Amino acid sequence: MNQYDHGDELRFLGKIGVDTRFLSIYNSNIFINNQRFSKFTRKREEQFLRNYPAFQIHRSGLFQRLCTRVSRVLAISIKPREKILIPDNNSCTDFALKVLLEPYQRKYGIQILSGNIADFDSIEYDSIAMSTTLDDEAAHILNRLFNGEFMDVVHEINTSDMNHKLMYPLQNVPTSWIVEWIESLGCKCDFSVQTNYELETLTFLETFVCDVRENILKSALFISENSIK
Repeated sequence: MNQYDHGDELRFLGKIGVDTRFLSIYNSNIFINNQRFSKFTRKREEQFLRNYPAFQIHRSGLFQRLCTRVSRVLAISIKPREKILIPDNNSCTDFALKVLLEPYQRKYGIQILSGNIADFDSIEYDSIAMSTTLDDEAAHILNRLFNGEFMDVVHEINTSDMNHKLMYPLQNVPTSWIVEWIESLGCKCDFSVQTNYELETLTFLETFVCDVRENILKSALFISENSIK
């Protein structure tokens, strides 16, 4: 799907008292990132839909949790007026990144570009949003552990592609959250991940350990930050 220009709709939302910095607007959909901060009440929703009946409003606790985790990463990695490229590979994470980053155009004045990296001149963007999820981080760490190597993390060892900063908005988001949210919208989400020892281990451990992916990442970050080798 392509994102449309929603200037008129955003101005109308602002006029009726909605804080659009806490909404994601994509095509004819509005996703509420934070119910309280957005001030998008049911009454204001009715008022908006009377003027823009083609839109759908999505109120999802799971999506709000996604936004909270992503915001913690972007708060320290994003810069005002930054031009961010989201590689367009028609995947679930590609779609998630577009929706989750959309309100930062109003929060930080960033510009979002989407498409094949090869189609852009390197001077057209400042950074690249990577699709690495919490599962990817945990699997990488386990792979390093199984091979007796230093337990670094993906988002720390890969910070630049020589010319551009790499950012990892989904590094604290479990893959299952993305799948569940997208499928709740009536879309199919297939990550097509090849089974390996690391993913099998994660599946096994999560039956015994709550938040096993988060704990693995925390441990690796502690080791990395304290230079324990």
